[in-house]
Amino acid sequence: MSREPLDLRLAPLAVGTWVASALALGWTPARALIAAGVLLLAGAVLLRSRPPHPSEGGAGAQLAAASRGDRRRLAAAALVTAAAACAVSGLRAGSVSSSPLMILARHQAFVHIDAALTSDPVRKAGQFGDYVVVRADVRVVTVAGTATSLHAPVLIIGPAAWGRTTLGDGVSASGQLQPPQGIDLAAVVIADGPPTITQSAGPLHQGIGAVRDGLVQAAAGLPTAERALVPALVDGDVSTMPADVTSDFKTTGLTHLLAVSGSNLTLVLAFALFVARWCRARALALTLIGLGTVVFFVLLARPEPSVLRAAAMGVVALVGLSAGGPRRGVRVLAVAVTVLLLFDPWLARSVGFLLSSLATAGILLLAPAWRDAMARWLPPIVAEAFAVPLAAQLVCTPAIAAISGQVSMVAVLANVAAAPAVGPTTVLGLIAGLVAVVNAGIGQLLGHFAGLPASWIVLVATHGAQLAGASLAWPVTPLALVVLGAVCIAAVAGLPVILRHRYASLAAAALLVAVVLRPIGQPGWPPSGWLMVACDVGQGDGLVLNAGSGAAVVVDTGPDPLLMKRCLDRLGVNDIPLVVLTHFHADHVDGLPGVLAHRRVGEIETSPLRDPLGGAEAVDAEAAKAGVPLSVAVPGERRTVGQLHWQVLGPLRVPTAQPGQSSGDGSAPNNASVVLLVQVQGVHLLLCGDAEPEEQDDILATGTDLTVDVFKVCHHGSANQDPAFFAATSAPVGIISVGAHNDYGHPAAQTLGLLTQVGARTYRTDLDGDVAVVERAGQLAMVTSK
Repeated sequence: MSREPLDLRLAPLAVGTWVASALALGWTPARALIAAGVLLLAGAVLLRSRPPHPSEGGAGAQLAAASRGDRRRLAAAALVTAAAACAVSGLRAGSVSSSPLMILARHQAFVHIDAALTSDPVRKAGQFGDYVVVRADVRVVTVAGTATSLHAPVLIIGPAAWGRTTLGDGVSASGQLQPPQGIDLAAVVIADGPPTITQSAGPLHQGIGAVRDGLVQAAAGLPTAERALVPALVDGDVSTMPADVTSDFKTTGLTHLLAVSGSNLTLVLAFALFVARWCRARALALTLIGLGTVVFFVLLARPEPSVLRAAAMGVVALVGLSAGGPRRGVRVLAVAVTVLLLFDPWLARSVGFLLSSLATAGILLLAPAWRDAMARWLPPIVAEAFAVPLAAQLVCTPAIAAISGQVSMVAVLANVAAAPAVGPTTVLGLIAGLVAVVNAGIGQLLGHFAGLPASWIVLVATHGAQLAGASLAWPVTPLALVVLGAVCIAAVAGLPVILRHRYASLAAAALLVAVVLRPIGQPGWPPSGWLMVACDVGQGDGLVLNAGSGAAVVVDTGPDPLLMKRCLDRLGVNDIPLVVLTHFHADHVDGLPGVLAHRRVGEIETSPLRDPLGGAEAVDAEAAKAGVPLSVAVPGERRTVGQLHWQVLGPLRVPTAQPGQSSGDGSAPNNASVVLLVQVQGVHLLLCGDAEPEEQDDILATGTDLTVDVFKVCHHGSANQDPAFFAATSAPVGIISVGAHNDYGHPAAQTLGLLTQVGARTYRTDLDGDVAVVERAGQLAMVTSK
């Protein structure tokens, strides 16, 4: 079958706009405008350069001249759009960086603001209880009685009462300003109390809010995962999705179903157009219905940049796979990228925008040819079902690996398996939400029908994530990513040949299935004779102690279930007699679902202080769901599991401070950390959670011999340490479990100095990855995954 050649002429416009936007966001307005002027001048010069006269030469020369003229005009257009991108990005970034709020934030001023909310509030669990984050546009800021009118984007962090607000509300509040981390914000506002709603959202926002509430109400009778998935597929609301299920969706490459993506709009738009055609709508009516559906979708999912990006990409993909073909689709993609970047230059540095653009480009450029190749021996609908996710996944693989440090081996199969249920769940969920606005009972009945296909999607995610080779850890280093990119390019070049032949395709699929069922794993990992591994779980603790015979004791679970799950998968640990949670801060307990999911866990032992209460209640809920009993650590307690022997050294005193208040110089939860002195095969380890000087002093006062071979440094290497405690360990090895580029300054220089004074060699998870303590021929050794 002959294919129409791709039209890549507009690609330079999109690429030039993207590069110019990304660069200019980091420039001063003056520099950006100078660059825009230079680019504009270059475009004008290029456009005015005299081409050869059409009458000169023969027909071939005239065609060549015309072609050169077209290329010159396209190059000039690319320079002009890049100039526009420089100007827009520089001015937009400059308006934020020069905002009075930015200046006040540098001085951490206490202010009163009047603002309009530009996003829905999102509830989060913190160390000292739940809090809410919401974006807003500040219209008036008052400092020391002086009011200033302005327009400045901010992120508000406030108490749980902020959860009662909604997009479009006008609010008034007081709080302290903090400098923002992102360049798209003028400040972060730490609200000191609940907001005063000065103006309710308009009728349009209220109506859309009623539909969103109807979605939640319609799904209320479904099991937990399905109850969260049905609204997520329609409007992207994943606020109630269990952490372990979210982790499974990540592992199986189905995360796009938990966010507003182009596929959501494509399904809703296709359904709306189908109904319209069935009602005999034609021509202009179809166009208006299509546009109305897009607008409704954007409002339902909230008109935020990520939603607008998803809507644009969904329309592009629909055009590319329709009668217009990939030639037209590539042109539309280039125009969409250019327009979106000029409208919202912050997208140039957005990971989501990069992945959406890559996936859409892959679908347009690769999927049609691969579909036609497989259609030689497969039904066309089946061929397309495989070609679309395969193209999107392959093109996005290097970027996903750079972001997540993993390559999903089951993403294509999981997407193919889940795809038949996505459309029915989305459409039935939307209908149920609309009906629930009018009649809650009928809405819930329809919600049960939406829950049936949703349960299949959850089944695919949870069972797919259980496969031994569901994901492959990949180093996030330049060389490793270049190698992965080269592998993907080779796959793109070779797949058309393989996919044309039935038996070659089946052989490749069989090889992939074999790797998934019995993965090769990372060469040399886990190291033989490992006794303890400090997992690289980001800014948190996640330790695994080898109990022998394939069993392990886990001490803390880090902040991310997926990262903890991957570490245990790499170690081949499925039997966990005991999980010890040193205290209830999120960076030590939030990864618990990644430990409990699909493993045998005998018991969970915790700190005696249930602070923060939100963390303690979350642990209770996860333990109850998994049917795992809970116990409390007691000082002096001695236990043995397999080859592991340990003693609980602390906390000797349970701090009495209220949740969120300080106990001396440190926090009460930190000073209630469970501290363990562990012995395994003659190697002694001291694991102290986040214990601070108060608890360290208590343990020193008991006279316990703290001499160990390995010291897991307290509180991620924070500066709040007791030098005498360090000296008492005499440890030749210090391990710091810490996240890269964290906001706390961990590990502190003075703490690293204490380790040097003790004579300890320091290993850090942010630099070394997983850190393993190994015993070989009676000698202690350290092995790192990096």
